[in-house]
Amino acid sequence: MSTDSLASAATGSGSDVAQAIDRSALAFALAALALGTLIIGYEVSARMAALFVIGAGLGMALLHGAFGFTAGWRRAIVHRDGRGLRAQLWVIGVTALLFIPLINGFAPAGLSPQGAIAPVGTSLVVGAFLFGLGMQLGNGCGSGTLFTLGGGSARMMITLVAFIVGSVIGSVHMPWWLDQPGFDPVNLATAASLPGALVLSLAGLAFVGWITLKREAGGAAREAAGGHRFLRGPWPFLWAGAALVLLNLATLLIAGHPWTITYGFALWGAKAAQAVGIDMSVYEFWQWPQGANALQASLLTDVTSVMNIGLVLGAMTAAALAGTFAKSSLPDARSAIGAILGGLLMGYGARLGFGCNIGAFLGGIASGSLHGWIWFGAAFLGTLAGIRLRPRFGLSN
Repeated sequence: MSTDSLASAATGSGSDVAQAIDRSALAFALAALALGTLIIGYEVSARMAALFVIGAGLGMALLHGAFGFTAGWRRAIVHRDGRGLRAQLWVIGVTALLFIPLINGFAPAGLSPQGAIAPVGTSLVVGAFLFGLGMQLGNGCGSGTLFTLGGGSARMMITLVAFIVGSVIGSVHMPWWLDQPGFDPVNLATAASLPGALVLSLAGLAFVGWITLKREAGGAAREAAGGHRFLRGPWPFLWAGAALVLLNLATLLIAGHPWTITYGFALWGAKAAQAVGIDMSVYEFWQWPQGANALQASLLTDVTSVMNIGLVLGAMTAAALAGTFAKSSLPDARSAIGAILGGLLMGYGARLGFGCNIGAFLGGIASGSLHGWIWFGAAFLGTLAGIRLRPRFGLSN
């Protein structure tokens, strides 16, 4: 099940939705969420349990709103329907209004949140391009892979496994890529003042939104009015976007950094490699303090991993309530190859590019980091290439 099919599956009438609730999937998801919250709260901390619940909320918002970056970019390019991309832009804009001041000295007393601010260079450009290409072949980005998996997609399980493998390979190669030409991180609030960073970020987002409006021929189909239900979905972009903004803000304040996705995949793969006898600690990436500590600690102490698991269960809850949870069969060989290739490219690209649509695009731009804009441009070029290749893997545009 792709983000496109999730969107169409959630358009039934209220009575149809009520009769279609998948009670077994709902019971499993709610039980797993309750048990996970209790275990994480007891074994780790109330703070980590709160982040697990926030992850679940993000999964519900993504699925109920069919808030997929992959489909939104593709529709803007192929169908000249920029509504999905514009929804992403306003989410980033509102988030930036909150994040940039908080990250640059205006946080509540006792808090010192850090932004997603990364270097600009060859690694970033190559990684973002590969990610943009891969997300069209995998049919989902980092968050899209997780929430669609939570919706019951068997194809996304293949994509996720390949994503994890690609992330581990990327972590091994990343130090070499960082030695290639580039320059240090650029915080726009430092380079152009805090008001300047806000103006530049919002003006850039508005400009991209204006381009999508200019490209829309004859007016894109408008979102159908009515039929929206808070618990059972579907949600309009406004509801989903508002939830993403508020939950990302909560993540920044509680975790101390913006919402991220793909570091967890690299860690899962490294842990799996360790379990079968491969010593990941010999690789430079896993000797850096964050990686070295994460390899030794429980996954339940890793913010990204905990939130990713919560996201999948939250999406499963939403799909069960909407009656769209799909116990789908495995894809055919051609589609499976596309899922594998897409996952590998996304995993590798996310390590080189310092994240995915969430960590680099949303988190980077909303943090006032120049690298977020470079990531967006390179990933969009990769998406253009990916769209041309999709039909070869049985994927429609």
